[in-house]
Amino acid sequence: MSTPNGFPQHSRVCLTRSMEGGAVQDLQAKKAGKAAKKEAGGDGAPPKIGTPISETLKLLPEELKANMKIKSITPRPPRKPRLERAASLDEKSWRKWRRFRTSQESLTDPNETSSSNGSLQEASPSPPTRGRASPCNPCCQQDSSHSSPDALEASPGGKSRGGASDLGKRASEISSAFGGLLRGKGFAGGKPRLSQIMPARPLPPMELNVASHSLRTANRIDSDCLDYRQYPQHKFGRVSSSLSDSRLQGNGTLCDNGSTDSMKSTFSVLTPIRAKDVRSRSYLEGSLLASGALMGAEELSRYFPNRNMGIFVATWNMQGQKELPANLDDFLLPTDPDFAQDMYVIGVQEGCPDRREWEIRLQETLGPHYVLLHSAAHGVLYMSVFIRRDLIWFCSEVEYATVTTRIVSQIKTKGALGISFTFFGTSFLFITSHFTSGDSKVNERKLDYNKTIQALTLPKNVPDTNPYRSSSSDVTTRFDEVFWFGDFNFRLNKDRETVDSILNQNPDTDVSKLLVYDQLTSEMSRGSIFKGFQEADIHFRPSYKFDIGKDSYDTTSKQRTPSYTDRVVFRSRYKDDIQAVKYSSCPVIKTSDHRPVFALFRVKVRPGRDNIPLAAGLFDRDLYLIGIRRRATRELLKRREQKDQRSSSICSIS
Repeated sequence: MSTPNGFPQHSRVCLTRSMEGGAVQDLQAKKAGKAAKKEAGGDGAPPKIGTPISETLKLLPEELKANMKIKSITPRPPRKPRLERAASLDEKSWRKWRRFRTSQESLTDPNETSSSNGSLQEASPSPPTRGRASPCNPCCQQDSSHSSPDALEASPGGKSRGGASDLGKRASEISSAFGGLLRGKGFAGGKPRLSQIMPARPLPPMELNVASHSLRTANRIDSDCLDYRQYPQHKFGRVSSSLSDSRLQGNGTLCDNGSTDSMKSTFSVLTPIRAKDVRSRSYLEGSLLASGALMGAEELSRYFPNRNMGIFVATWNMQGQKELPANLDDFLLPTDPDFAQDMYVIGVQEGCPDRREWEIRLQETLGPHYVLLHSAAHGVLYMSVFIRRDLIWFCSEVEYATVTTRIVSQIKTKGALGISFTFFGTSFLFITSHFTSGDSKVNERKLDYNKTIQALTLPKNVPDTNPYRSSSSDVTTRFDEVFWFGDFNFRLNKDRETVDSILNQNPDTDVSKLLVYDQLTSEMSRGSIFKGFQEADIHFRPSYKFDIGKDSYDTTSKQRTPSYTDRVVFRSRYKDDIQAVKYSSCPVIKTSDHRPVFALFRVKVRPGRDNIPLAAGLFDRDLYLIGIRRRATRELLKRREQKDQRSSSICSIS
């Protein structure tokens, strides 16, 4: 007969046998006597559902009573604790066991051979442990938490499948699990202790260099850039919901932080693109400011985390000289600051006869990190725009226009040349000009300026980024960032003797006394020219007029007054978008009567739209190859000369 608690009545004797000491045996005898008296009274009705355990233990059949008399209890030494087991049960496992214990179907269904809880299943049923629980702490044995329900089942009709001894074995296993809990000793040690989780198999060894070979190759730093400062990796990392780093880890690809940020695909170092994204939009048109857009904020933050780029702007009147400087490093790559810029724009007035040779020299100096985005010419006015090759994909189509300021339009020695394009979402306009010369021709120079802003027809196909702030009568209002540079020919309104005395008193950088007589500074303060433009502070000597090949100003009979004719000015639609970093001249280049003047800027860049006509990565490839070949040849010749000097050196002994 089974009790409502799910165990046979005669198995309760075996439960009480597992208790400690002789007092437990006395309790068994008393309960057996009470059960015999109740049987003699003829009350064979099963106990009610609400019967407590103490009343259930009283119901002992005659068979068990006889078995108790035959078999005696032999004390056994305690078993050695199993080290792989936990010292105590946690509360969660105990609750699962209680639910299992009170489930009538699991205990009464003879065909059920597995537990409903996955944590109680085993690959093969282990034989029940023979004997009763250890007299030490009963909670040290955890066999019951992994035992099969077959050991707990009762046969139909209230009879056990085996003899009383088998029932005793099974009951002793159960009693070892919750016997201590019935006596209130299950959690005497405070918080339950959990078993140590050990891996099923040893972990595979990990290489010291976890980056793949292809990734190491892609991330290799050029030898001439090894001394560059390394920026924090998280600043350049791009976060995208389409990337799955966990998938890389699961496929066995071992990635550190740098690898995870760079390698988002198991096939290449490029970022994977979802097929649905390719179907839904075009990367050349559409996807206005959407996530993943080519010109969008996500891509912009990847290349410019602070959204500031460096621009080098230079102007030089070459005086039509055929001879070019032997070295342009001091001009294009000044030692201050330490890093090269993202974009180089060079305007030339009265350029050399061989324009192509000049561009090759520029490419040779800037090296393989830069490509010629566009170049244009208007007579002897040249302009070249170089950009880092990594950024070539984010430029729109490049447009240019020219203006002639001379009365005879065929003579193209004076005028203006403008180049415009959009980089991400910021539109740029670069203008180089050569205004009318002459100390007293200020009004003619202002007319040249007004004609340029009205006649320069830009932009053409590339849309205006902010048409509501544009004016049809002023080209400089139709772009976000405007840089105007060239030989403006504005002079100092002072005689030569006074200017020379000021220069002799302040030979270095204090030229504030000279700027008081500067025509351009005076006209800009009145607003008659370069409206809305700014100029960085001048801390260099006048760039005109020098004797060719010398550091002295004009020593001819004309005795021209030194002046700041070569200038760089700028304006922006938005306040503080352009920050001047450096404004100086290059005194080491002496092939002309003008010294080159350059300026370094930090320019804020905004995200853009993909619906603009893009340049599609076009650049002057032939110029690039010629310039790099010359650079390599020059380096080989330099090394050969150094080798020859070492081999031909003679050691003399005095």
